Amino acid sequence: MTWGGRLLLALALLAGGAADRAGAATLSVGPGQAYALPHQAIAAAHDGDTVTIAPGVYRDCAIVRRNRLTIEGTGPGVVLAGRSCAGKGILIIDANDVTVKALTLQGARVPDGNGSGIRAEGGDLTVKHVRFVDNEDGILAAPNPRAVLLVLDSQFVGNGSCANAGGCAHALYAGAIAVLDVERSRFRDTREGHSIKSRAARTVVKDCTIADGAEGTSSYQIDVPNGGDVLIEGNRLEKGPKSQNRRNAIMIGEEGVTHPTKSLVVKDNTLVNDTGWPTVFVHNETATPAVLAGNAFKGGMVVALMGPGTVR
Repeated sequence: MTWGGRLLLALALLAGGAADRAGAATLSVGPGQAYALPHQAIAAAHDGDTVTIAPGVYRDCAIVRRNRLTIEGTGPGVVLAGRSCAGKGILIIDANDVTVKALTLQGARVPDGNGSGIRAEGGDLTVKHVRFVDNEDGILAAPNPRAVLLVLDSQFVGNGSCANAGGCAHALYAGAIAVLDVERSRFRDTREGHSIKSRAARTVVKDCTIADGAEGTSSYQIDVPNGGDVLIEGNRLEKGPKSQNRRNAIMIGEEGVTHPTKSLVVKDNTLVNDTGWPTVFVHNETATPAVLAGNAFKGGMVVALMGPGTVR
């Protein structure tokens, strides 16, 4: 193809992208709006559209199959609760480049014990300002080696369960995806499972609060069972008196290292040990040395590192 031909093709692609964006629609949900329930608008949407949901409690769930879709609340108090779709959860994301914003997803329960506020089964997903309350899993992301899950400014309250014989559910559980990046989010009162469990090739947890509190019964604050690159920075962690696992706060590589693991950095975090027992801050079972720097410990006895690595 000549240079001029390539230029014309590029211009055509740009024009097509602009037309796609210009044609995007906003579908409104709520009293007096075009759609009474979120699933109706989500089913009617096309790629690139936005679904806005007015404040209220919706006994509803939905399967998302449109790429580049945005689903957002228009004000405080937008709650989806009381129903799960396909035996999986409240929002099942089976699409790429979806954004979910400003919702509360509450009370997901399904027969296999993995009822999820969000079940991520597609590609890239961004979650912003979303509250996950009293679900079996807050977020459960299925394996996809190309997917990126970005969680920002969100809250996870009272999620998790080990009641099902098939295994535990967690506040946030990422399968074997490319990247899990969790920032400026709060986890509290997690039940039995881990607050964050990540099988991602790269796991980032920054500027978060992950606290059991007086009633939380979580196991690990952060579990990275299969290795992969890890950055845990600037977080406040607390292990409470009812923790199901008093021995470790952050566990890396416990189930066998299946990802290339070049960098394990844990820095500028604070761990508060309220268990009444000694606990290990980072238990590293990979062969890659962990680098711990600038971390602070309060409360009961804390061993900074078990396994290969350095502490400074």
